[in-house]
Amino acid sequence: MENLFEVQAELRTDAGKGASRRLRHAGNVPAIIYGGSDAPMSITVDHNRFLRHLQEEAFYAHILTVNVDGKKHKVVLKDLQRHPASDMRIMHADFFRIDAKQAMTMTVQLHFIGEDVAPGVKAGGLVSHLMSDVEISCLPKDLPEYIDIDVSTLELDHSIHLSEIVMPKGVTLTALSHHGEEEELEEGERSSYDQAVVNIHTPRVIVDEDEAVDVAEEAAGEGEEATEE
Repeated sequence: MENLFEVQAELRTDAGKGASRRLRHAGNVPAIIYGGSDAPMSITVDHNRFLRHLQEEAFYAHILTVNVDGKKHKVVLKDLQRHPASDMRIMHADFFRIDAKQAMTMTVQLHFIGEDVAPGVKAGGLVSHLMSDVEISCLPKDLPEYIDIDVSTLELDHSIHLSEIVMPKGVTLTALSHHGEEEELEEGERSSYDQAVVNIHTPRVIVDEDEAVDVAEEAAGEGEEATEE
């Protein structure tokens, strides 16, 4: 069975836009490994095999192994360029070397759980996901594949903010750890960086204009009849 967290790659010796186009036409993806004390390394990966890796959600926030001609490198996927006309065409990938002792910054997906039992939903409210991912900082060993947001107790017309997320051990939100230091807050005041992640809101009632006119005219007619009597 294929290990979806180990990418097979080959060292790339040519450079330039022309060389990259030739690689893509041959069914490969130009990529780079950078970071740490070693020099950046240009590599290529098979396009179709790489797509299979990308279909695994955890691939985007997981410690990966890139095997370059038999030598293995521990990395994370830092950036991915897709063709503007098709998400299924990968143009370039950036892999960042990890250091077990150094904190790194990553974007991880949010998973929302408990929506079906939330009091706000039972009261007729609709759930709105205001964020789908967050930026975190942690050591490689603490990197979560995703973060759960429990909305099972969320009431109607209430929200869950960044500061209310239960973070895994060793993981911090960069939006709060960095930006929050810039503001002086009064007791009970919420930072402008402490954004809402999810809420349950009352559905908006959209009234058809023609229907609204008919209702208004009908009501007016009933009023006139009552006056005549």
